[in-house]
Amino acid sequence: QVQLVESGGGLVQPGGSLRLSCAAPTTIFSINAMGWYRQAPGKQRELVAVITSGGSINYANSVKGRFIISRDNAKNTMYLQMNSLKPEDTAVYYCNLNYGLGQFNSWGQGTQVTVSS
Repeated sequence: QVQLVESGGGLVQPGGSLRLSCAAPTTIFSINAMGWYRQAPGKQRELVAVITSGGSINYANSVKGRFIISRDNAKNTMYLQMNSLKPEDTAVYYCNLNYGLGQFNSWGQGTQVTVSS
């Protein structure tokens, strides 16, 4: 199991912005993809955004145009810039790492994002 370190959550007013970070060990070389998921109370975990090793990016329809996923390959760190936040974005956000030929998955510890006035 690979340890991922998340940071950047918090409380923000509607319309505000937050930036999440997820750092993977720099010793991991065969990264297939990194992604952000979220889970709101009483709901299933859902994909927010994913970026592959080739640079392909996909977003959930609910965040398109507001969230930006990016990755610093040298640092094995992934970011999620969240703009124009809405109360429905409130959730625990988890980063995910998919790596190796075996398509192994590791998860971050989760960071709470609360959008409220």
